[in-house]
Amino acid sequence: MLRAIAIVVGLGFVAVGVWALVDPPSFFDVLATFEPYNQHFIQDIGAFQIGLGAVLLLAGLASRPDALIVALVGVGVGAACHALSHVIGIELGGSPLRDIPLFAGLAALLLGAGLFRLRQRSGDS
Repeated sequence: MLRAIAIVVGLGFVAVGVWALVDPPSFFDVLATFEPYNQHFIQDIGAFQIGLGAVLLLAGLASRPDALIVALVGVGVGAACHALSHVIGIELGGSPLRDIPLFAGLAALLLGAGLFRLRQRSGDS
């Protein structure tokens, strides 16, 4: 039952996150009607919702979840989506030449560490 809750709620977080990342005006009009509208902020919310959903899905779908793998990969997915949010909204301001490589690098570090831990754990079996 607990795994089912993690999976269903994880799918919900991912769905809402993708909606916010892909169609921020619709997300704002239907769900997040807090003025003022800010495309960048809504896309970032979507990115982190996807990361939260990834954590729940990884924990719920794994037969014997490893907390470090779940944390590194789940947060890495969120960080990758955050970098994507900055690519999608590159014209919205900020410092794209600094921010995008920084966020992409963080995502690569987290995902790489998660995969490294997965390989370590596979070697222990």
